[in-house]
Amino acid sequence: MLGILVGLKAEARLIRSRCPDAPIALSGATSQGAQAGVERLLAAGATRLLSFGCAAGLEPGLEPGAIVIPQWVLAGGRHLKTDSALSRDFGVGRAGVLHGGMLHSDDLVVTAAEKAALHARTSCLAVDMESGFVARAGLPFAVLRVVCDDSRRDLPPAACDVLAGGRISPVKLLRSLARQPSQIGALMALGRDASAARAAMGRFLTDPA
Repeated sequence: MLGILVGLKAEARLIRSRCPDAPIALSGATSQGAQAGVERLLAAGATRLLSFGCAAGLEPGLEPGAIVIPQWVLAGGRHLKTDSALSRDFGVGRAGVLHGGMLHSDDLVVTAAEKAALHARTSCLAVDMESGFVARAGLPFAVLRVVCDDSRRDLPPAACDVLAGGRISPVKLLRSLARQPSQIGALMALGRDASAARAAMGRFLTDPA
């Protein structure tokens, strides 16, 4: 049985259309939540795992909407290979799909400077906060991610502290904007990138090619 780990409820809704019967666990975009999510999937009887959702681009030139199905995950200094059969099930070999490496981070990668430093050190295509926990669970696993914020983008403060229960909290968002109204432009640009990423993943999941 396939178990799926995602960061946010919006990501869970996307993959539910592709895997209607699979148990899905939310991390809430925290390392503690990701670990607990994997444990829930194992307890539910999962024998294979998928890390699904958005990622931050590390490789220069990757635009929002780029689909990544990596060959390996770099977590805790270890290169952990994805399962080739499961990766094929989710689209390895399709036109435009990127392979290579996915970097795991326990913390949100916020600035373009951080992204550049991580790419220089690891050569990974992108980074997320769930794939390392999936990779270290000891089961066959795959990763299907879409780039949301590219390597050039700094995340505005509101993007880092407005989540609650796996979704954006309107109250936290308004408080962050009240503290720093100058971030509105950057937040709107990030929202456009996130919309493009979700649309690209939605097309990928529904396209039979």
